[in-house]
Amino acid sequence: MAGTGLRFRQGAIFFSGAHAAAHPRTRTPHHHCSPQRTHDARGRCRLTAKSANGRPQISASFRDVAIDGAQSEDGAPEQGGSTVSITVVGASGDLAKKKIFPALFALYYEDCLPEHFTVFGYARSKMSDEELRNMISLTLTCRIDQRENCSDKMEQFLKRCFYQSGQYNSEEGFSELDRKLKEKENGYDCEAHANTYHQAGKKPFGRDSESSGELTRNLKKYLAEEQIFRIDHYLGKELVENLSVLRFSNLVFEPLWSRNYIRNVQLIFSEDFGTEGRGGYFDNYGIIRDIMQNHLLQILALFAMETPVSLDAEDIRNEKVKVLRSMRQLRLEDVVVGQYKGHSKGGKTYPAYVDDPTVPSGSITPTFAAAALFIDNARWDGVPFLMKAGKALHTRRAEIRVQFRRVPGNLYGRRRRSVGGGGTTATRELEKATNELVLRVQPDEAIYLKINSKVPGLGMRLDSSDLNLLYSERYPAEIPDAYERLLLDAIEGERRLFIRSDELDAAWAIFTPVLADLEANKVAPELYPYGSRGPVGAHYLAANHNVRWGDIS
Repeated sequence: MAGTGLRFRQGAIFFSGAHAAAHPRTRTPHHHCSPQRTHDARGRCRLTAKSANGRPQISASFRDVAIDGAQSEDGAPEQGGSTVSITVVGASGDLAKKKIFPALFALYYEDCLPEHFTVFGYARSKMSDEELRNMISLTLTCRIDQRENCSDKMEQFLKRCFYQSGQYNSEEGFSELDRKLKEKENGYDCEAHANTYHQAGKKPFGRDSESSGELTRNLKKYLAEEQIFRIDHYLGKELVENLSVLRFSNLVFEPLWSRNYIRNVQLIFSEDFGTEGRGGYFDNYGIIRDIMQNHLLQILALFAMETPVSLDAEDIRNEKVKVLRSMRQLRLEDVVVGQYKGHSKGGKTYPAYVDDPTVPSGSITPTFAAAALFIDNARWDGVPFLMKAGKALHTRRAEIRVQFRRVPGNLYGRRRRSVGGGGTTATRELEKATNELVLRVQPDEAIYLKINSKVPGLGMRLDSSDLNLLYSERYPAEIPDAYERLLLDAIEGERRLFIRSDELDAAWAIFTPVLADLEANKVAPELYPYGSRGPVGAHYLAANHNVRWGDIS
């Protein structure tokens, strides 16, 4: 935004838009919409325009506009219309091509964008409007349903996409962008009202407490807290959103959600590929900053928070902040770091992290980390929260595993005579097995509960079984991508899934000391083979807290 003094890095999105009073009639909400959203007479999601931002920044500005002369389905003039202009900064980047543009098209396909909207791409690359359209057309799909002709919808969407070249720190470039946006908006029959501006950002939000605080202070020179939207796309994942529903709307779980019944909680993230050409970016941050300090810590805060007063964004974020402020600072002895090395398997050779040509020679940046965290409050005192995240591991997964305590005086943890006669049956195989609740965030979203049950037959033999909710079987409809939900929430001004400034400060306070120690002491990461389960040190860390990783079969 020209003249503000703010600089935006590649990957940003601006929403420059507006809204006015909408027609009072509503329709049934779309399958992906929250109950709080309303819909106009044409079935479009109701917008109360706000903001959004891609990696590393999504930001937005809005102008309230009333559109005159619009007609409803019955031909009567509507009370008002809406318009929004969207600028994707870093439009030629991977995030924009693979996530942002497809998410915007999906929202358009589902009639969740206003009738009058414009999308501008902004990047350093020299490109025409048509070249931008050709580029993004390769990633657009009508994966939700086939209500309307897909190619027609794509063509309509692409006609609203334009491009402006410029440097990210250039006031001249953003001034020209602003001129073109006004030109497009003036093409609508509208009356401008008071302006409101919004900025949202996608992680990384700095590298530590100091740099994050500086970024926040600079933003607040121009924007109020309610105008800042920090995106962590994991908060838009279906299973993460379902975490609070599972806990607070099911009586069977809420009474168990404490140190009295839960032995440990594990938050596990793994990728089965390495940096693959992104090492230059990754090496500046490492796995702790890239995954643990944001994705996993946000899930932890949602998991461990007290019941909020309401579903209002501020009430939920207040409870998350309380959890983060109750957590101990991490120490070196609470953390294990690793880095993948080259490995040959099945006649195929996999490269080491330092073999990536974009990675500095001799880098000791961790591609794997495991940590033991503790929350010093009445609900969670003494319960270890174990995090594990890594690249180039044996599988791709993200899940939350809740391991419950053993049954006191468990009858079936003893030896007893077989009911069917014929000798002694040892039933100690389940003595160490406890109930476990697993929320699989990706892939193949699922919720399952491990229970002990009797194997059919005359003897008394126990087995561990799963009560399973597999989303693909129970809910055949396509699950919207996280960016669709977050971009729509940002446009609507729904802040529940976005990170507040004090929440970010509390998160960095947990990790900054150990990050400083790792870098100051030049701690060498433990090497692990590409495609393995990670460094052995992670198992020793868990054993120190009398825990076994739940993803180890």
